[in-house]
Amino acid sequence: MNKKVMTGSVASLLLAGIVLAGCSSSSTTSGTQATGAAKTDDKKPTLTLRLADTHPPDYPTVLGDKKFAELVSQKSNGRIKIDVFPSSQLGEEKAVVEQVQLGAIEFTRVSTGVVADFSKAMGVFSLPYIFDNEEHEWKFLNSADGNKLLDSLSASRFIGLAYYDSGARNFYSRKPITSINDIKGQKIRVIQNKINIDLISALGASATPMAYGDVFSSLQTGVIDAAENNWPSYDTSNHYTVAKNLILDGHQRVPEVLMMSKVAFDKLSDEDKKIMKAAAQESVQYQRDEWKKFEKKSEEKIRAAGVTITEVKDVKPWQDAVKPTIEKYRAEYKSELEAIDKARR
Repeated sequence: MNKKVMTGSVASLLLAGIVLAGCSSSSTTSGTQATGAAKTDDKKPTLTLRLADTHPPDYPTVLGDKKFAELVSQKSNGRIKIDVFPSSQLGEEKAVVEQVQLGAIEFTRVSTGVVADFSKAMGVFSLPYIFDNEEHEWKFLNSADGNKLLDSLSASRFIGLAYYDSGARNFYSRKPITSINDIKGQKIRVIQNKINIDLISALGASATPMAYGDVFSSLQTGVIDAAENNWPSYDTSNHYTVAKNLILDGHQRVPEVLMMSKVAFDKLSDEDKKIMKAAAQESVQYQRDEWKKFEKKSEEKIRAAGVTITEVKDVKPWQDAVKPTIEKYRAEYKSELEAIDKARR
């Protein structure tokens, strides 16, 4: 065979391969569009998607992710498979959110504190002491106003599917921290958004925005003095081993959000869109139950480890100290704050 004939044969084979690949992709896509949640005979997935989470495999948010994936598989009769990637396997939170926005990753579970950089309205959750307790928080999240806030993510090319629990956030430090005065002058890691930075400044400390994965080594080496988070994160990150002073001030209740790339969502059939939303909502109670169990276990573990724990009996001095932060953003979050106040009644 001469070189020209061989070259032509190879080109033909390559072209055929491309056409077949194109047909395969088109067939799968059109099948998803046309059949919606119809059963497949062999139960093999025809659509595989990815969900990123920063926490370890047994963490309550990851358990919620897995329940969501399980429900999607059930509701689609095995057609749709969602692979969950915990432990920041697909990247740190902010980088993952950017990839979800572009459609490179289909789902993520992320703190609303991180999403605030992409969707302004979500920043309201970073404001301190806006919720009285867990009941008040979830009364708002489950209300029409809470759902409206979730729906607002579409303007930033996300589909807000559900809120997940993340408890209350407290400060912990390498140094003794038994009152609001002990916060002053400390270098404190925060989620990278402007409200958190202003909150720390209002308390007389220095805010250090930093990726979650860098906090342990930064506490260990003294790059930062302190950080803030909930019981399970303080536990699973092992921060309690290098920052052995915890004060239960409960300054924020920042819910998690399970969200999907709008780019990916818009490619789904109407039936599959319903499946995603229904599965997400059904996974919430399971995640909340797992959160409560894990939170209790984490608290018991941390107390047994000999961490110095101070309970704040009078939160008013803390509320007074951060009033400038609330007032700075009141006009910006007027409607959200009014809705949160309405849920209090």
